[in-house]
Amino acid sequence: MTPTIPGFEHQRVTVADGVALSAAVGGSGPPVVLLHGFPQTHLMWRHVAADLAAEHTVICPDLRGYGASDKPAEDGPETYAKRTMAADVVALSRELGHRRFALAGHDRGALVAFRAALDHPLAVSHLACLDVLPTLDMWEALHGVSAAVGFHLYLMAQPPGLPERLIGAAPDAFFGHFLDLWTNDPEAIPGEVRAAYLAACRAAVPSIVADYRASAGIDPAHDRVDRAAGNRLAMPVTVLQQDWGAQLGYEAAALWGAWAPDLDHRTVSCGHFMAEEAPGTVAAALRELLARG
Repeated sequence: MTPTIPGFEHQRVTVADGVALSAAVGGSGPPVVLLHGFPQTHLMWRHVAADLAAEHTVICPDLRGYGASDKPAEDGPETYAKRTMAADVVALSRELGHRRFALAGHDRGALVAFRAALDHPLAVSHLACLDVLPTLDMWEALHGVSAAVGFHLYLMAQPPGLPERLIGAAPDAFFGHFLDLWTNDPEAIPGEVRAAYLAACRAAVPSIVADYRASAGIDPAHDRVDRAAGNRLAMPVTVLQQDWGAQLGYEAAALWGAWAPDLDHRTVSCGHFMAEEAPGTVAAALRELLARG
């Protein structure tokens, strides 16, 4: 049986052009939307969501192309552009009765959240991004042999065909590699949750690759336009990150500060999957964010 978030109900909501998202919804109060990362589903938020549901309506969708949400065939770069995926999230929240909401994302979900906050500032009241840089800054930060840590970014940036075939030949080995490498606490992802993640990824290789391919093309192009125009995040922003900057030679807080005038940037000591490894820390940071502005 696929694990669930206790007390949450699953809803399926059509957001655009027949594409439907699956979302776990629970609690009551001001809305908070939580977006998962790679190679995960909404289940990564299970501890934080249950905590926040004491005083918030918490919405945990599977992103377009992931989990139980629809996986439209890649029909050009727009299909999995973060702009498109961000519009999905805004439409989902509106369909659930919330025109304005706080938004937190981890990894891929943080890139979607970042784009949603830039494109829909009237909808996003607060923004939290966990363990990423904005897409354009990420590509600029990777260089030399240190870029080997992001080999999957380059693999999935290739034209359609080869990456899907390579990953599809051994999906559990590929996706499981990141579940093992990026955690400091293997027990934070129990066996049944790991199995659910791998099963979901196994069924979504083409759409996951399309998501990453968009991040090597149309997504940084969108960021570049915003940077040139001086567009910045209008809401309070919290960023939680590992100290990747020390290893790769960049100042993460400065890069985020260029986008976010009202920024609280924190370095954490847990692994990449912080909502599962340190849910209390993440929930506390989100509550502090929601108390600002």
